[in-house]
Amino acid sequence: MSAPLLEIKSLCAGVAEKEIIKNLNLTINAGEIHAIMGPNGAGKSTLSYILTGKNDYEVTSGSVIFNGSDLLSLKPDERAKEGIFLSMQYPVSIPGVSTSNFLKHALNSKRKHDGLPELDAAAFLKLLRTEAQKFGVSAEMLKRELNVGFSGGEKKRMEILQMSLLQPKLAILDEADSGLDIDAMKIVADGVNLWHNNNNSLLIITHHLDLLNLIHPDFVHIYSDGHIVRSGDKSLAEELEKNGYKAFLDNK
Repeated sequence: MSAPLLEIKSLCAGVAEKEIIKNLNLTINAGEIHAIMGPNGAGKSTLSYILTGKNDYEVTSGSVIFNGSDLLSLKPDERAKEGIFLSMQYPVSIPGVSTSNFLKHALNSKRKHDGLPELDAAAFLKLLRTEAQKFGVSAEMLKRELNVGFSGGEKKRMEILQMSLLQPKLAILDEADSGLDIDAMKIVADGVNLWHNNNNSLLIITHHLDLLNLIHPDFVHIYSDGHIVRSGDKSLAEELEKNGYKAFLDNK
């Protein structure tokens, strides 16, 4: 049996001397889709920040092994090159940087790390146009400054396009359904389902069953006070939708 893609053991972490993640354990194998659901303030987004190496977030104990290596020893850009991708709840706008230019540099940086030749402008544009059409990203959007003036749905579609180009081993979706209408959510879900295969994995952080009806998780975890209090299959999310968190958290 192959080793897990991601293995988190007894992880404790926080920010500004406040402990937020408390003795968290989680194992994700290649090909699996895991969903984390929990009340606001439980520390779900903090987990995504720890995994991607966001500044000011500190691990105080525990370990995170990703694809056989110590993830916590890597810088944020090294984690991305190794194959971790984060679709942020609030994607950052970068004035002065065109979307297509940003994506070209990101892809070629990843290809260089993987020992592949960089794509020239013509080859990249051909690939970009093909991928952009899948996610409803127009040629006009690709010319604009990255996320500047984009709607919430446009930002999320742009992140899924970036994920599709980079082909990460582990994608983390931090409330990717936040602020999306039904059509935009379906585009995001279709993009994720097109990308996902037996060699990569997905960690979804969400409050809603709607997204999980489109991206079917293998495991659902209820997360509270910095750790997982219960795990199950998709039926756990359906039960949560009916009864809310209180029944689970009272018996943790």
